[in-house]
Amino acid sequence: MAGEDQEKTEEPTSKKIEDARQEGNVPKSQDAAAVVTLIVAITLLLFLLGFMGERVANLYRYYQSFIGVEFDLRIIQAIMMKSIFEVLIILAPIVLSIMVAGIIGNVMQFGFIFTTKPIMPNLSKINPLKGLKNLFSLKKLIESVKIILKVSVVFTIAFIVLLQFVKELPKVELYSLAAQMVWLRDKTLILAAIVIIAFLIIAILDVFLVRFQYFQGLRMSKQEIKDEYKQMEGDPQVKGRIRRLQMEAARRRMVQDVAGADVVITNPTHYAVALRYDTTKENAPRVVAKGVDFLALRIKEMAYKHNVIVYENPPLARQLYKDCDIDQLIPRELFKAVSEVFKFVYQANKKKFPKS
Repeated sequence: MAGEDQEKTEEPTSKKIEDARQEGNVPKSQDAAAVVTLIVAITLLLFLLGFMGERVANLYRYYQSFIGVEFDLRIIQAIMMKSIFEVLIILAPIVLSIMVAGIIGNVMQFGFIFTTKPIMPNLSKINPLKGLKNLFSLKKLIESVKIILKVSVVFTIAFIVLLQFVKELPKVELYSLAAQMVWLRDKTLILAAIVIIAFLIIAILDVFLVRFQYFQGLRMSKQEIKDEYKQMEGDPQVKGRIRRLQMEAARRRMVQDVAGADVVITNPTHYAVALRYDTTKENAPRVVAKGVDFLALRIKEMAYKHNVIVYENPPLARQLYKDCDIDQLIPRELFKAVSEVFKFVYQANKKKFPKS
């Protein structure tokens, strides 16, 4: 049974998944990110062909303007700066778009996450024995096989399509040069689209495979789930002890509050309820302490110690204990009975209640 409990048979909990995310461990398909980047790059390249052609033509005309001019260091520097500037202008939109596409391709898979743990120094990563073990691990072998299969599938598809285009070459030879260029452009676009679709299908499959392997890797044993629950909720024994300590502390505070009470009503042995009535602030007496058996005895001891009147009225004591909580005003239906008690208290202790 103990061996079965250690088997990773349970789905990972939300805490396990969140902890993995904080470590930078997320289900990431490199193929999906690469396909998104490839689609963005090719799409942008098609849209920018006119812009790029115009910049190249301007640069060519700029070079032509120096025909017959004697070159010196200043002119060479100007040509170099102009060339670098034009190349940057041409490449900047594509490079920036590819960077953004790479970020989007990853965020689409696992959402935005910021953590520095993957780049923190870890001496175990430079262990040569561990490095060799990872290099020849089953995971690396599977990844290598996946790459070979993907490249083979895409290359085979592209080769078959290309063969179909080659069959058209005898007919294309009869076209004019302009028509041949249009044919070449169209076939290039078709081939690119087919390759992209093939990579897209592979990327979608890879996403599902990566997520399956990821959640398989995060599977937990029954004991791990129990330990996690204890860690989150606290050990039941520890929680029980904390509750007992809290209750004991609350009881001690409650018994201490008896010192400020006006009267303690008892039954006389099993119940005790301490009341305080501040006529300047409240319109009814307030329960400051209550208890049964041993706690009732402690309340009465505290009352005697601080000269608080103890009044025996078993039915009223039981009713107050039943209907009232600590620090709560007594209900209206008990006003009459309690007023009789306070009338006795005021008459019995003229020094404490001179105006009553």
